[in-house]
Amino acid sequence: MITIYHNPRCSKSREALALVEHFAAAKKLRLDVVEYLKTPPNEAQLATLLRQLGSEVGDMVRENEEEYDALHLAQADVADVLRAIAAHPRLLQRPIVVYGDRAVVGRPPGRVLGLLRDDE
Repeated sequence: MITIYHNPRCSKSREALALVEHFAAAKKLRLDVVEYLKTPPNEAQLATLLRQLGSEVGDMVRENEEEYDALHLAQADVADVLRAIAAHPRLLQRPIVVYGDRAVVGRPPGRVLGLLRDDE
């Protein structure tokens, strides 16, 4: 199964979704499209996502959103950032693709291909 945390209003997210749809169809894999603004992940799901990304929490947060500054997230610890993303889902970087036990932020969308090719 492949999961994509997707915002249909974002061109990068739409590009990544097209790549993932093509790969999922070719491999006959189930694709779970999570429109995270409609169904936001909770803190536990975000912690799992962070572990799958294998990176710093700053990689999964959108620093250009006004909530980022208003909540002083530049100085916040991991738990506070995850709590903020859960409460304000537009802070979540997009798109994020999960395949197996790994994930990648699809900015640029071509980064998704590296994650998917690792399986081949």
